[in-house]
Amino acid sequence: PAEAPGARLPSGLRRLEGKRRPGRSRGAPRAARTAETAQRIKRSRRLKANNRERNRMHNLNAALDALRDVLPTFPEDAKLTKIETLRFAHNYIWALTETLRLA
Repeated sequence: PAEAPGARLPSGLRRLEGKRRPGRSRGAPRAARTAETAQRIKRSRRLKANNRERNRMHNLNAALDALRDVLPTFPEDAKLTKIETLRFAHNYIWALTETLRLA
């Protein structure tokens, strides 16, 4: 079947027209190209991992901020640390459970 212009082929398949990909030079030795490619791949993977970690931390901090909003704190403007927030939430839930159990 004929493919649409600009359509991407699955990984590992090449076009039969025999066109070379742009940006490849014939002058560099294969070992040098392989090392450069390996470095480029490592850098790309590290950047992606850093981005995933950054997003994970943003999500975690947003969740902790939402938890802080529902916990009763005195004074109101006091911001609890991450561990204080988790410990206080645990103790608060335990105290509410005990209140319900005794009521």
